[in-house]
Formats: sequence, structure tokens, C-alpha cells
Amino acid sequence: MTDVPLSPAAVPPRRQGFAGHVGHVLRENPVTGLSFAMFAGLVLAAVAGPALVPYDPLATDAANALQAPSGAHWFGTDNLGRDVFSRVVVATRLDLMISVLAVAVSFVVGSVLGAVAGYRGGWTDAVTSRVLDTIMAFPLFVLAMGIVAALGNSVANIIWATAIINIPFYARVVRAEVNIRREAGFTLAAKLAGNSDARVLAVHIFPNALPPMMVQVSLNLGWSILNAAGLSFIGLGVRPPTPEWGIMVAEGANYIISGEWWMAVFPGLALMLAVFTFNLMGDGLRDIVDPRRRT
Repeated sequence: MTDVPLSPAAVPPRRQGFAGHVGHVLRENPVTGLSFAMFAGLVLAAVAGPALVPYDPLATDAANALQAPSGAHWFGTDNLGRDVFSRVVVATRLDLMISVLAVAVSFVVGSVLGAVAGYRGGWTDAVTSRVLDTIMAFPLFVLAMGIVAALGNSVANIIWATAIINIPFYARVVRAEVNIRREAGFTLAAKLAGNSDARVLAVHIFPNALPPMMVQVSLNLGWSILNAAGLSFIGLGVRPPTPEWGIMVAEGANYIISGEWWMAVFPGLALMLAVFTFNLMGDGLRDIVDPRRRT
């Protein structure tokens, strides 16, 4: 008796491991691979940068103030003689921490609110939606300014303010996705199998809402850095002399007219590079968490 070979259509798809799936996504889209490499560079600068920079970012040297970029000072020096390159690299840690923590808080809170509202419906959905609409009714940067001005311009308050203005984005995305799938066939089958509502929501419905949320995460990471830099630029952010890109741009803006362009340009370029990196990561993060792409 001879074995009959299976046709390609009859062969079940092979399920990849998570590491293999991530590798496939990075190989499939070179832009995604580039964005993740750039993000790894930002993380490296945040973790190891303070130990690798050639100068103390807080040390002043009046004799070398406002020096143009050179071999000794790659990005020049500021009005107090501090090395701009060292300050730009060290500032990566603070800006990245503010962005990641703010997005993590808004992701968790927004996901819970949106999932419960979309799954329960009724008055729960109505009340949650009106609260989110109230937050969205304000210009978001102005709302962040008001929160920081009321609570004080500390790093923790900047994180909370940035998280609050981002919560509606995640809550609305999750609410829409859960509302669509709460009566789907696989959801009803999971309920008939004896799963609780919490398990159905967390295990069967929520993973399908992750792909569009990952795109929102990548955008919000960039927006959060811009928000923190904007607050620092107008004096409501991190207090000097702490190295932070927004503060450095604000300090350097006063010297552009007199020709000391490097004080504002290099921190601005670092800010632009970080936002550009996060914007490029959206498609890759979506493909990594999409359950339908793991075969």
C-alpha cells in the first residue's frame, strides 16, 4: 500500500514560535527592521549613554562657552560651557522614560475602560463614552498644561498628564473592536464552553484588538516625547539644569540669531529622530501581535 502525498492545500499551516514570527516580520519589511534597529539605538543610549559620554552633562566651563562643533566637542558647547553632545545623549533616558511610562499607563487604563464599555454596553458604555468625550473636548496640549500647572512640574506629573490625554485614544479603539466581536461566533462558542466573561474578554476578544492598538502605541510614543518637550519648552516641564531635549531647544533658541545654531539644532534633531523612529514602528508592531499572521 503506497502513501498518497498530501496536496499543498491539505497540509495544515505550520505555527511559528514567537521569536520566529518576529524574525519573519523584520525580514519581510526592511523599514520595520530599520525602525527596530533605530529603537535599539535609542534604548542603548538611554541605558548606557550616561556612562559613555565624554563629559559630565552638568559640568559648566565658562572658558569654553559657546564653542562651535569640533573634535573636542562634537555638538559644540552651550552658553555655560556644557558639552551639548553629552547632554543630548543623557537626555535620551529621561525623554524615553517619560514617553514609555506615559503610554504604558494610558494603554492599560484605556484598554480596561474601552473593553468593559464595549463588552457590557448600556449605561456603562454611555457613561464611559461621555467621560472620554469630555477629555477629548479640550485641546490636549492645553489640558496637559493645566494638569502640570495645577500639580507642579515634576517628572511624575508630566507622565500622569501625558497619560491622561492619551487614554481616550486606546479606550475608543478597544471599545470599537470589542463591540464588533462580542457577538461573534468564536465569542459565543467560548461562552458555551463555560468560560467566564472576564476570560472571554481577555483571552478571546482582546487579542484581536491589539493590532490597531499597536499602531496607536507607536504614534503615542512619539506624541508623548513631543508633549514632554513642548511642556519643557514653555517652562512647565522638567526643571533645568536637567538634560532634556525640550529644555535644550528652548535654551538654544535664544542664540540662533547670534549664530550659535548648534545649541538648538542637535537636540531638535534628536527629538525628530526619536519621533520618526516610533512612527516607523507602527506597522511592525501591528504585524507582530496580529494573531492571524502567526501561521
